[in-house]
Amino acid sequence: MATTVTLRRWQRDALIAFADRPHPDFLAVACPGAGKTTFALSAIRAELGGQPRPLVITVPTAHLKQQWAEAAARFGLHLDPDWHPDSGLAADMHGIIVTYAQAASARHHLRKFAEMGVVVLDEVHHAASDRSWGDGVFHAFQTADVRLLLSGTPFRSDDNPIPFVRYTFGDHGEAVSDFEYGYGDALEEGGVVRPVYFPRFDGHMEWMDANGAIKEATFGDDLDRSDWSARLRTALDSDGGWLPTVLDKANQRLTKIRTSHPNAGGLVIAIDHEHAREIAAKMATISGVAPQVILSDDAKASEKIDAFAANDAPWIVAVRMISEGVDVPRLRVAVFATTTTTALFFRQAVGRVARWTPGLTTQPAYFYVPDDHRLRGHAATIAMQRRHSVEKRPTPERKSDPAALDGREEQMSLFSALSSTALEEVAPTGHDGIDPDENPVISTAGDLTGHPFDLPPPPPLAGRATTDGGVPDALANIRSRFSGKQALRDRNSDRVRSIAQILGWEHRAVNGELNRRSGISRITEATAQQLEHRISCADKWLDELTGR
Repeated sequence: MATTVTLRRWQRDALIAFADRPHPDFLAVACPGAGKTTFALSAIRAELGGQPRPLVITVPTAHLKQQWAEAAARFGLHLDPDWHPDSGLAADMHGIIVTYAQAASARHHLRKFAEMGVVVLDEVHHAASDRSWGDGVFHAFQTADVRLLLSGTPFRSDDNPIPFVRYTFGDHGEAVSDFEYGYGDALEEGGVVRPVYFPRFDGHMEWMDANGAIKEATFGDDLDRSDWSARLRTALDSDGGWLPTVLDKANQRLTKIRTSHPNAGGLVIAIDHEHAREIAAKMATISGVAPQVILSDDAKASEKIDAFAANDAPWIVAVRMISEGVDVPRLRVAVFATTTTTALFFRQAVGRVARWTPGLTTQPAYFYVPDDHRLRGHAATIAMQRRHSVEKRPTPERKSDPAALDGREEQMSLFSALSSTALEEVAPTGHDGIDPDENPVISTAGDLTGHPFDLPPPPPLAGRATTDGGVPDALANIRSRFSGKQALRDRNSDRVRSIAQILGWEHRAVNGELNRRSGISRITEATAQQLEHRISCADKWLDELTGR
């Protein structure tokens, strides 16, 4: 059975362009919040044409693996985000999801797995974050028949070429996209992204530099490049006066927004783990509610992000965990309190508050930033489409790109932030990205009607099938087949522990015997139906042991 999906105009046009592509590689550039995932999953269904083929999704972070698996399940595509080179693919799964780091390290396995298949590279510029990653990703997916490249920010601050991206002059020049849908296009169309305003705050900062000299400046003062990071870091120091003032302003804004958007949330992007905890303490005092803190070394970080997306807590503080692709549409306010100042990171961060929430009329978002000239420039160009450019060099040696150093830890030695005071909010201008005097974007019925598009059915799978390509009946309340199978594996593990305790066996021995009784060679390759059968075998064994 075919499936009819309702697409936005750009998604429909991009899907048509994808079908008519002259090359194996197709680069779609769309601003954050535009719906790249929906376009990509529609393109996969159309490309597969109901026939089984190797399928791999590659993403920047582990959290996005879960998000993609759940989104794919809604399209009748069941993907394994827990794939490992030593495990196979269960017969009731269509494909796998890996990170770029995994793709690089498992390049030889993936090269065989993806041969003549379909590969999606989400936020493809990450493939060039490290030269070894780029080489690994290229090797892993070179044999694929189709490569769909997605990006909201297809540029980098270095000269590492992005795998499978075409450039205007062969191996250098400007990146060439096959379809573009920019932030300005989305704003004009309405009902896609929010208008984002950039309240900027100047300040008076005083610090001791790396040589022990006392310095002071506002953001408007002209300083040597070597002092830029110190000035910004001083403003963001949690013991100073600048940061608490801006946090309070942001909280006032969020409180006002929540009168019409009750579950609206706010995000503070911190420098590091210690800074995040300090900010959370400050915001708890200001707002009266302790924010959720997301740290990269927290094993439950992804679960906490999902929980925040679903609840109505006002604030969340993170370092880098909430970055591109992470979907928390209720975020309406953000505070940029980090020393990472690259244009790439800034645009990704802005994307967290730009996602449209259906059902609301006017819904501006507010992104609070220090009046640092670098951030001011990024805000001024937020609506412009920029592409990655690779410079042609006469020698293989790489030139140092000063922009690439922004946000890196400098040698601080004697550096110490002494004091900071927030000055008045800088008067907004048209250079702040969005003119604050413009008419607000209004969502109308016509904006959201969409365009119906017929997709072929998902490829058939072994195991228990359903007519709509969804999850088996036993897992109907689970969002994705992977999640349901994980629950079944957990139930299997419970049985194994019980049997091992009764017999005094090692878990490995119990697992081996259960596999033999249920006819499973490897539990990682078992279908949901096989996992249920294994549970039944375990229950029968337990009955024998307990005499029930």
